[in-house]
Amino acid sequence: MLASAGALPVPQRQALDVAFGNTTGVTPGKLVLGLAVLSLLAETAAERPLVCLIDDAQWLDVATLQVLGFVARRLLAESVLLVFAVREPNQDTLLAGLPALTVGGLGEADARALLAATTPGRLDARIADRIVAETRGNPLALLELSRSGRAELLGGFALPAVGTGALQDRFEQRIRAMPDSTRLLLLLAAADPTGDAALFWRAANGLGLGPQQAAPAQEAQLVEIGRSVRFRHPLVRSAAYAAGGGEARRTVHRALADALDSGSDRQRRVWHLAVAAAGPDDRLAAELADVAEGVESRGGIAAAAALLRRSSELTTDPGLKIERTLAAAQAGLNAGDFESALGLLARAEALPVDDLQGARIHLIRGLTDRAAHSGREAPAALLRAAQRLEPLDGRLARHTLLDAWSAALVAGRLAAAGGDLAAVSAAARTTPPAPGTPTAADHLLDGLAALITSGTEAGRPLLREAVTGFLDDTVPPDLWLRYGVLVANAALSLWDDDRWEASNARHAELARASGALVPLINALNVRRVIALWRGDVAHAKELGLEESTVKEATGTRRASYGDFFLLAYQGHAAEALPLLTEAAAEATARGEGLGLYFTERATALLHLGLGHYAEATAAAERAASGDLGPFTAQALPDLVEAAVRSGATAIAEAALARLGTYTAGSELEWATGLQARARALVSGGDEADRFYAEAVDHLSRTRLRFELARTRLVYGEWLRRERRRVDARRHLKQAFEEFVEMGADGFAERARHELLATGEKVRKRTADTADDLTPQEEQIARMAKDGRTNTEIGAELYISARTVEWHLSKVFGKLGISSRRELRDTPIHSSNRTR
Repeated sequence: MLASAGALPVPQRQALDVAFGNTTGVTPGKLVLGLAVLSLLAETAAERPLVCLIDDAQWLDVATLQVLGFVARRLLAESVLLVFAVREPNQDTLLAGLPALTVGGLGEADARALLAATTPGRLDARIADRIVAETRGNPLALLELSRSGRAELLGGFALPAVGTGALQDRFEQRIRAMPDSTRLLLLLAAADPTGDAALFWRAANGLGLGPQQAAPAQEAQLVEIGRSVRFRHPLVRSAAYAAGGGEARRTVHRALADALDSGSDRQRRVWHLAVAAAGPDDRLAAELADVAEGVESRGGIAAAAALLRRSSELTTDPGLKIERTLAAAQAGLNAGDFESALGLLARAEALPVDDLQGARIHLIRGLTDRAAHSGREAPAALLRAAQRLEPLDGRLARHTLLDAWSAALVAGRLAAAGGDLAAVSAAARTTPPAPGTPTAADHLLDGLAALITSGTEAGRPLLREAVTGFLDDTVPPDLWLRYGVLVANAALSLWDDDRWEASNARHAELARASGALVPLINALNVRRVIALWRGDVAHAKELGLEESTVKEATGTRRASYGDFFLLAYQGHAAEALPLLTEAAAEATARGEGLGLYFTERATALLHLGLGHYAEATAAAERAASGDLGPFTAQALPDLVEAAVRSGATAIAEAALARLGTYTAGSELEWATGLQARARALVSGGDEADRFYAEAVDHLSRTRLRFELARTRLVYGEWLRRERRRVDARRHLKQAFEEFVEMGADGFAERARHELLATGEKVRKRTADTADDLTPQEEQIARMAKDGRTNTEIGAELYISARTVEWHLSKVFGKLGISSRRELRDTPIHSSNRTR
């Protein structure tokens, strides 16, 4: 199909060229590569409908399956069908969610009929019963048994158990019965996973073999050799390889290496040579390590891990062997193959490692545990790794402490003993500085540690320097990707909403540009929360679509905090509370205390909007317990409001005092505005009036529309109770209109009830036309309204141009228009539907 690639946009065409090794270049991101494959299939299907059959999908490499799964989930308007076959239901999680049909064995009657039809002579009924039961109706197993010999079937002597293992054994027996030269030819075919017939015959000629030796295997229907080499069944290939001894295997791999070009096919050639190696070979090990770097540049991290692993096995120098083993473990971690990474670390530990290498083993193990489980044990493990690194590599030790701090923040109150945020922060405060001039990462570590151990005022100067350093482009991209979320958290600690957004935008930009999908998921999670606090629900939903797309591409099942706040915004308790309860249970099971915090914070906001103040107080108290730095600070204003409204004055005053420790010394509008609002809530008379007015004034100078609308709401509620109805109506009406525009229905309804109590007539919000649009239709409509083409829209949303066209046809129908020209004059308001 690559002949059609010329019709694709340049970035997609380049991604395909790099992935297939036709050119060198920047590693293509999985999303761009997935979109390129989707577009290529769509182009091919434009001529006639296309069916793609992918058999034994469970044996595909992870990267290929990720791309194909990505494509399959986006097929909508294209005349393309992808059919995947796997051996067991739910065998591959990367295909989860696709429509599935489980194909079982033949029914008992049909299995008997097949066995009888293919077995000459009379078949004993008891033997037939046993065969049908043991094969579970597998047609291939039934056919193989019928061909295995009449004595076994008809006489019932020593019938072995039948299953996958037994079936392969039968194939192996048939192969061993072939002439020696035919067995060697089958082994050669099995050793080359590409099925390239030209390569096969070149290698066969090098071994003195030809079509004459292939004939017995072809006549026995074990293999087909035409334009490609295809075994009758994957188990035949396995059996052919198993039937060859060690020396025979090395012989065929050497023959394949000799038949490959050392230039264009260098990677495969080196791999075959490595498999053929009978013992350590330093020259070959070095070449493998070099090849691994080239493979990784094509996005083949899993392949790089395999090459590095073999390179370490062939290395004789102990120090170099450990380095290559650790490199293989790191590559396995990056590829998401956590079991392989941990196995390699165990192998490295058995070698004579020096202190630095031992500490790095602990570091990679801690990072692997964190990536695999994201929970309780990771912070303490990373802290121990940092402590081991401290006397050996001060800079790496401090970076590892940042990893430990981040892991402790995520684990929160669920962290294992010795790995909580206080313990990690205390350890960081006593760690000596790294040699040389302190970097932005140094300031970040010192500031975050001081934030927890000594309070906001102690950490503020360091965090300000850290955020400035990162935003001044003095920090390498790899550190941005690794610590971008912590930089945004630092800005949040400073109550600096502009740099909160700027640092997060930079993190997302770098993650997108480099194709670093896991950092991108984290960045998008933060971006959605920022969008919601700025009242841009439509943008938050767009980001949610992108976030779910990236999660789909990586197989990540991490909770989205933006989803929790959207539920709270929309105020539909019957829908939201079960989802938040389920999310809390999942976070607890993962050991993700930060996820638990966000479910509790969202629950408090949901109840505040609905006027359920006792429930809001309980949820806000849970969210504000302990010390998660900026996140605890953000929960305290909610607790003050909920406690005041529920009559829990002591709780409100204690929360106000705690909030003061986080806002003290800050002159930024966000901090002063929230502090003034909280003080107004616990005050009365002229003092309350003054604090409310200050809060409105300060928050009006920020872009935090949600906080401003909430402040106008509580101010209006207080004014109504003070019988100042005209003033109350002004603030309540502004709050109501803001909440309606933002889609914060719970808070909008609370404001509407207050307006009614002032004597104001206000209609309950009803759904507008855009509520009929799905979030994706709404997003496409907005982009088309801005003048972007179908191809441009598809590239941004990771769907094909034909799918964009299909969505637009539905949008036109729902909006009662017929063209893009009419769309430009049609208002599209933010809908209030969850994704």
